[in-house]
Amino acid sequence: MARELKLGLNLGYWGGGPPPGAPDAIAEAERLEFDSIWTAEAYGSDALTPLAWWGASTTRIKLGTAIAQMSARTPAATAMAAMTLDHLSGGRLILGLGVSGPQVVEGWYGQSFAKPLARTREYIKILREIWARQGPVTNDGPHYPLPLPDGTGLGKPLKSSIHPLRNDIPVYLAAEGPKNIALAGELCDGWLALFFSPHMDDFYKQALGSTKPGFEVAATVPLIVTDDVEQAADFLRPMYALYFGGMGAKTANFHANVPIRMGYETEVRKIQELYLNGHKEEAAAAVPTKLIEQMTLIGPKEKIRDELAAWRESIVTTLLVAGDPQTLQTAAELVNA
Repeated sequence: MARELKLGLNLGYWGGGPPPGAPDAIAEAERLEFDSIWTAEAYGSDALTPLAWWGASTTRIKLGTAIAQMSARTPAATAMAAMTLDHLSGGRLILGLGVSGPQVVEGWYGQSFAKPLARTREYIKILREIWARQGPVTNDGPHYPLPLPDGTGLGKPLKSSIHPLRNDIPVYLAAEGPKNIALAGELCDGWLALFFSPHMDDFYKQALGSTKPGFEVAATVPLIVTDDVEQAADFLRPMYALYFGGMGAKTANFHANVPIRMGYETEVRKIQELYLNGHKEEAAAAVPTKLIEQMTLIGPKEKIRDELAAWRESIVTTLLVAGDPQTLQTAAELVNA
């Protein structure tokens, strides 16, 4: 069933420093009545500080993290930050969470990546209990025990010293594999889809399973309006080569599994081989244009308008796009037509 699509501005995580033009893009997104803006983190800029800083210049637009990495903060620290930012923004926060990958979790945060699904379940449970504020919070799970069982013995269960503005702050989960997507459908208010294709809608619908009313699917979608589709694909190829070829280990790249499920295993193995052997340009060149087109909106306006029909028929509720004010204006023109 076709639906109206909402728009979000995806600011991502920083490269070498603050992205130029972000304040102008945010102001334009609010003027155009975009539904949300989103920040992210990897192993440089964090997601919460820019969201608070930039969000302070807005009044209506929702503020989302896509994603806040679970290993970066204990559940209590994330719950505190979420309550604080939700208060300061007047109830506009969307807490997008994700487990990241073993290279970052173990190499950057010094945490174990083991049992990501069980950790996610336990993490979200603690968040919700802190926000519910029905009593001191305890947890006897193996990943985030509260109080710490083998510490000084002086720890005691605590209840948040502040009342949350909302005890039902929306939690979205970034997920790519079917088991993690199912967890988003079971536990969360939304799913953050990084490499969504409407051509795989049945697969994702089945993976999500039954969801609560109002469940959201926010998909990151590169949007480039141009008469030269191949040129737009060339612009995006290095990014896809990095994610499919160079992210994580060859045997543990969750991003690469997405195009593999779409039928591109041979191409992905070639991209990985080239990228991991230092041939990044060749790896980028090996990313098929057809694959890129299945996950993006690129080409002339007429082509994008036609392709938007499949996104409207899919489970996606929000398209997360990036760009300058002119790009955002074009996105609003195309999506809201």
